[in-house]
Amino acid sequence: MERDFFCGHAALVGPPNAGKSTLLNNLLEHKLSIVTPKPQTTRKKITGIYHDDRSQIIFLDTPGIMNPFRELHRSMLKTVCQTLNEADVIIALIPASGKTDNYDREFAGTLFKEWLHDIQKPVIAVLNKADLLKKETSDDILEQIRNRWKPHTALAVSALEGKGTDMLLKAILPCLPLDAPLYPEGILSTAPERFFVSEIIREKVFLFYAEEIPYATEVVIDEFREQHLDDPSKKDVIRSSIIVERESQKHILIGKKGSALKKLGTAARKDIEKLLDRPVFLELFVKVRPDWRKKKALLKSYGYDAGGKSP
Repeated sequence: MERDFFCGHAALVGPPNAGKSTLLNNLLEHKLSIVTPKPQTTRKKITGIYHDDRSQIIFLDTPGIMNPFRELHRSMLKTVCQTLNEADVIIALIPASGKTDNYDREFAGTLFKEWLHDIQKPVIAVLNKADLLKKETSDDILEQIRNRWKPHTALAVSALEGKGTDMLLKAILPCLPLDAPLYPEGILSTAPERFFVSEIIREKVFLFYAEEIPYATEVVIDEFREQHLDDPSKKDVIRSSIIVERESQKHILIGKKGSALKKLGTAARKDIEKLLDRPVFLELFVKVRPDWRKKKALLKSYGYDAGGKSP
């Protein structure tokens, strides 16, 4: 290890669908965060650990910043606020667009004025989805951001295409403390396997169902039995409940004679087996918990921090 080794936490913040999870997966060269075309896919903080010979960067992927109108959203925003306090450097993602505005000016104002105005930490403004813009347009937007919001650094990337990520890593490095690595090399996350299993199942719900169904759904792992530890020839057993708010949603999730749920389970099982690198037996159940997104007790039981107020 070199004498000057950098180690610290970098928070990824931005609006829903800004590309935070896509960027994290690209930086790690591994699909850690689930990604779907729908906004508000990420609900909890996800830790992803980047390693090289000079640094260990602990990336903290956060839920998208939005106007809360349910207890679940307030919990998600509280997670963002807590993560900002934990981080050594803030990566503020501002999505570009192909529209005449070129980027989300309104959100940029909200982010810097309401969330980052009193943060005593370096902020790296990242114009994501820069592949949608001409270079001169991208350069002009970055100049606007530098002049108006005075971030530590402002740069453009395309998380989807992997462009600009090397520059981002170089920009992060001097913002981190000089310190020894916190985790062994090869560790990609601090979250347990069962968390990522539940995320894979939830990703399939977002991909296979439309309208309100994905947002009214939570996934709970009821049983995770690692039978391969005792007998390599045996499959691990995973039983999971998909929580919805209404009976009508349950019927849609299950489908005619269970066809929709079977399709979801097959797709989820294949990805879970890739994640775990071993065969699994996956069994899914659908349960109705009316208005679970509004109830603090249920949210807490599902792993959300439902206490206190969001910022």
